[in-house]
Amino acid sequence: MSAAPILKEELLSKIKGIQIHARHLVNDVFVGHYESAFKGRGMAFEEVREYQPGDDVRTIDWNVTARINRPFVKLFRDERELTVIFLVDVSASSHFGTVSKFKNEVAAEIAALLAYAALRNNDKVGLIIFSDRVEHYLPPKKGKGHIWRVIREILTYKSISKKTDFDAPLNFLNQVLNRRSVAFLLSDFQGSGFELKLRSTAKHHDLVAMSISDPRELALPNVGFIEFEDAETGEYVLVDTRQKKNLKEFSSSAEKELSERKRFFRSAGIDYIEFMTSEPYIDPIVRFFRMREKR
Repeated sequence: MSAAPILKEELLSKIKGIQIHARHLVNDVFVGHYESAFKGRGMAFEEVREYQPGDDVRTIDWNVTARINRPFVKLFRDERELTVIFLVDVSASSHFGTVSKFKNEVAAEIAALLAYAALRNNDKVGLIIFSDRVEHYLPPKKGKGHIWRVIREILTYKSISKKTDFDAPLNFLNQVLNRRSVAFLLSDFQGSGFELKLRSTAKHHDLVAMSISDPRELALPNVGFIEFEDAETGEYVLVDTRQKKNLKEFSSSAEKELSERKRFFRSAGIDYIEFMTSEPYIDPIVRFFRMREKR
């Protein structure tokens, strides 16, 4: 019974640390980058008023002008507000990490950073937590308290299923958000058969795929026999890491999978960012923002 308060205090401390770090990065690094990278829906019509010298003649409302027999122009306002939604994979493989953080912790920190950038720009933020089903949904809202809840849910949610299936969350996204949104999909993309649904979703939303991997998923150390359990299927495999052939086959297979994944996202026109649990996540995000700004 005495262990629960300690765990709760550690969790609160971790969430607070993520919040402080995210706010610091938004204030010091991301000023202007986020807004430039993600444009609003454009100009929305607001009203008409009588023409004044210097007005752009292209904004003349010819229908009103003809009725009143005096020139009137259309006025527009910048419809900047966006809806940002995080789709976070909480299947069993997300609770893996061999350096300093699990993949779900990295996902929470990335989401916190982008959520605070969205908050600063007065955008709404929502969350879809999924495995092979939609497990939890936070509708898009504004406010610091809501951002706190988003971070907490990503860090603490205990998934019902161990497996991953992208169809359910992407179908759900298209159902609950009819208007175009910015959708950040955070996963290790361990699985197959998601290509068609991702292509379809990218036609309706500004979809950004964020792949989070761990170094041990790409290369093995030479430490003798290692027994691996597939977190999502429960299957066990025994590998002798003293054999260079086994190490090479493992690395080659992992590199091939990553290469094919990159090729798919590039061909589908979907923005794709790679993260490692062993490396700072800030640099890939900054590079991504700068790439978006140039478009």
